[in-house]
Parts: sequence; structure tokens; C-alpha cells
Amino acid sequence: MLLSDRPRVLYQRAPAHEVICQLRFPTILSINNVEPADFQDTIRETFPQYARRQEVPPAVPGTQAQPVANYHFLSEDGRWKLNLTKDFIALSTLRYPGWEEFAHHLDKPLAAFIQLYKPAYFQRVGLRYVNVFSRTRLGLEGTPWRELFAPVYTGPLQEEPEDRLQGWGCDMTLQLDSSCRAKVHAGLGRLQVKNAPQQDQEAKFILDLDLSMGGNLPCTMAAGALETLHIHGGHLFEGAITDRLREALEPTAPQ
Repeated sequence: MLLSDRPRVLYQRAPAHEVICQLRFPTILSINNVEPADFQDTIRETFPQYARRQEVPPAVPGTQAQPVANYHFLSEDGRWKLNLTKDFIALSTLRYPGWEEFAHHLDKPLAAFIQLYKPAYFQRVGLRYVNVFSRTRLGLEGTPWRELFAPVYTGPLQEEPEDRLQGWGCDMTLQLDSSCRAKVHAGLGRLQVKNAPQQDQEAKFILDLDLSMGGNLPCTMAAGALETLHIHGGHLFEGAITDRLREALEPTAPQ
């Protein structure tokens, strides 16, 4: 079963490498043309660092792409980043503390954005969990991946020796309910850290869950949509891991 009914728990050794939430809306040109000073005033206490970057999107054949302003707001410790463009608002972190705190960091910026810019609706609400599992970190050296993940995610690892597979991945798209779907990637990989003097050579298992809800969603339903996606993400995550891995992650409390 791809989805598990097991309640998701908070893990002491959680594998979340990056968590990203993005809400897309019909283009608001004023965001691209005028720096969001009023928006910054409402969130500056939590996101005091600011930068503006001009990004050029891929050009459509026969047209010339126009630069897009991407406003970056960072927390003092750099753990949290908020992005605002004419088409989306997004929150991301490389140190996921659990859903409750993540949602709390989004509450005020999202409310301020809706109040100041009055988007007509949200075209897409997305929530992405990039999980990276290190056997060394979890004390599972020598344990085959096939004993840690469900067979649907390990494919040829069920029969082939791991050292024979130089690279392997599994990709699928799932319809979770009438409005939600998930793009799932699972496979082996190595994390590359920019400008690091020495790169980590350990092969890790990556479970990338990209969940989304489409349609013209009223702004008042954004928080509920994200909660729904979070619940679906929990069912997918729990359905992917085995009891052996679950124990190594050290579950503590419902999440």
C-alpha cells in the first residue's frame, strides 16, 4: 500500500532535508514593479534580512522573457526563507522543526500578503518534503535499503546487489483525492554542498514528496488546503518506510 493509515509521528532523527510551501496566484504586476515595503513592515520582526533578485524565466519560443523580481526575506539565523514574486509566495526551511511550527511561520506572512495584495484566489497550493536518509547517521550501516523501504520504492534493490546499481530512481504521480495529487521521487543519490572542501560520498536514499492542490482556491481556504496536503504527506511517508527504519528514526509523539 502506498498510503498508510498509521498516524504520523514526530521523529527525533527526522530525515527532512528541505520543506517548501508555495502558493501561486494570478499575476499581480504591482509586486514586480514596486518593492513590497508595507509587506516587509509586517514581517520584519521574524524575517529581518532582505534581498531582491532579478530572475529571467525560460523564454517561450518566439518571445523574449522579461526579468522577474524575486524578493527574499530571511530569518535572523538564516533557517527560514520567504519568497515573494508577482506569481507566488513561498516559505522554505532546511531545518524542519515539525508541521505546527512550520505552519506558524507561514501564518502571519500569508495573512499580510492576502490583506495587502488581495489576490483573487490561489491557482495552486503546494507542499514539498525532500527527505534524505543516511544509514551512517541512523546507525544502520550494512542494512540493505530493501529492509528500510517498501518494495514499491526499492524496485531492483529487492534482487540486485546495491553495489551493482550505480544509479536508480522511481518516479510516479498519484491522485490522492478529487483535488490533490503527489509527484513522488525515490532513489539513491549523493548530496553535493556548494563550495565544500570535501564532498560527502555516502550514498543516501532520497524520498521527495511534492504534493499539490489545484483549482481556483479561495484565499480563506489556503490554510485548510495546506493542512490537507500535510496529512496526505504523512500517509505517503509512513507508507514508504518499514518498521526497522521507523525505529531508527526514534518516534516520539503524534505530529
